[in-house]
Amino acid sequence: MEFTAEQIATYLSGTVEGNTNTIVTNIARIEEGSTGMLSFLSNPKYTPYIYETKSSIVIVNNDFVAEKPITATLVRVEDAYASFAKLLTLYQQYLQNSKEGVSEYVVIGKGSTYGAHFFAGEFVSIGENVKIGENVKIYPQVYIGDNCQIGDNTVVYAGVKLYSDTQIGKSVIIHSGAVIGADGFGFAPNSENEYHKVPQIGNVILEDYVEIGANATVDRATIGSTIVRRGVKLDNMVHVAHNVEIGENTVIAAQTGISGSTKIGRNCMFGGQVGIAGHLHIADNVKLGAQTGVGVNLRKEGEIYLGSPSKPLKDYKRWLIETHRIEQLTKRIAELEKFLKEKDKK
Repeated sequence: MEFTAEQIATYLSGTVEGNTNTIVTNIARIEEGSTGMLSFLSNPKYTPYIYETKSSIVIVNNDFVAEKPITATLVRVEDAYASFAKLLTLYQQYLQNSKEGVSEYVVIGKGSTYGAHFFAGEFVSIGENVKIGENVKIYPQVYIGDNCQIGDNTVVYAGVKLYSDTQIGKSVIIHSGAVIGADGFGFAPNSENEYHKVPQIGNVILEDYVEIGANATVDRATIGSTIVRRGVKLDNMVHVAHNVEIGENTVIAAQTGISGSTKIGRNCMFGGQVGIAGHLHIADNVKLGAQTGVGVNLRKEGEIYLGSPSKPLKDYKRWLIETHRIEQLTKRIAELEKFLKEKDKK
């Protein structure tokens, strides 16, 4: 790929400060740049690097004020970080779109179809009656079960497993090792405390623009569907149990576990290692700090929770203060006991 400063500015609705014909062919961090590289400056901590970077073009905020001479051509935009992310998306799409064709080692079952510009790498296995849209990229060693549906522009990375009847929307990204549609954890104990499997006959639906992290798992529903709504982002090693529903544009960090039949609202943000019990309701715009443990319904929209069991932020801060006071009191009591014992010895 080769772009001029003028082309980049036009794409980002920015302005050029310097040579509009400066050319870049690759991307680099501002502190590691070299000739022909494109970088950006957003975090003020990295400002010193802009005066010494070898990158040919640097994207900066409109309000950036240079205090020393800069050799790089600048592209000024409203938000340098967001603009750079937009360029990275374009670059990634270019790399992905360059892949096309079906390897001779791919197995495609009866009745399955795929659209234009399809890519399937070595040892992909596609079951029967699978419907795959246009510009879909399936990397090596992916398994796609019978009756699955995959929308346009979706990318499925190496080693992903899609169980039968899984429905995936448009522009979805599923990273390596993810398993979508495995059985939910359903077992019924008998009088002898033996556990008998409850058949899981539902499916999983991933709507448009969802991203699933590496080694994440989304279990199929017992009956009906486990649903991950439009724009949801799941980090690596997140577990979503059967019949869970996650609302639009919710983001969930690594190692979070969501138990069965819990309903999560829109625009929520969960930190890492959050644990959520089953059959709960979590309202829209709720934020859960890392390692929060949720065992009750959280029905107040926009609330922030921390701790295990979970507490609203104000209550959690109060609890921390009281805990600190108890520690101080415990220390004072120990000192007084020691003083009294020494006094009795005298």
